[in-house]
Amino acid sequence: MNLQDKVIVITGGGQGLGRAMALHLAEKGAKPALIDMNPQALDETVGLCLEKGIEARAYVANITNEEAVAEAFDSIINDFGAIHGLVNNAGVTRDAMFIKAKDGEVTKRMSLQQWQMVIDVNLTGTFLCGREAATKMIESGSEGAIINISSISRAGNIGQTNYSASKAGVVALTTTWAKELARYGIRTGAIAPGFIGTEMVMSMKPEALDMMTKGIPAKRVGEPDEIAQAVTFILENDYFSGRVIEVDGALRL
Repeated sequence: MNLQDKVIVITGGGQGLGRAMALHLAEKGAKPALIDMNPQALDETVGLCLEKGIEARAYVANITNEEAVAEAFDSIINDFGAIHGLVNNAGVTRDAMFIKAKDGEVTKRMSLQQWQMVIDVNLTGTFLCGREAATKMIESGSEGAIINISSISRAGNIGQTNYSASKAGVVALTTTWAKELARYGIRTGAIAPGFIGTEMVMSMKPEALDMMTKGIPAKRVGEPDEIAQAVTFILENDYFSGRVIEVDGALRL
């Protein structure tokens, strides 16, 4: 897909990886439609896109709310006339051990609230936005791609029962949608980042960040723009569908 003037929806587009994706795609001539819950961050990202001479718009919505998602995608169609791609980037963590025990006595368990919050945003939100994007693309006759952001934690990670389950789930969505949506000219892809230098990661204590980095074969955290490059590859390569790209500096071997 040639990205010039293509409308690409990005959830969690206000900051972090979402902002990096928006700016990278803007440099390719795409028109970012950004969904987030933070209006100030959204406005900042839109402003940065406009500085590049690219049309971009912001949509404040909670992706776990079915009605809000439908309204956001209706607005995108009204503003741009079509949708050519979606990056399901929005996600949260609520890390906790599944069970903690001492001397045979259980002292703490992951709460249902911790489980449900992560599943609602990372998995249900991805489902709702993917369904809405596919609907609009089919109705407008726009071929394109849906990209889901997974994680190398999808293979299982201590303290991340909820997050690992959600990120494994979005890969299952990716492969299923690839088979179901191919007849409409819609491809899918997933990206599984390792440790990426977002604001959250880089705000870690220096000693903790250093210890984490030493465990990465590449000996550094990834740059947000390196994830954006993977997004661009999937969008531009018309024969890529239903697969996962790991961008982790060889951390998951």
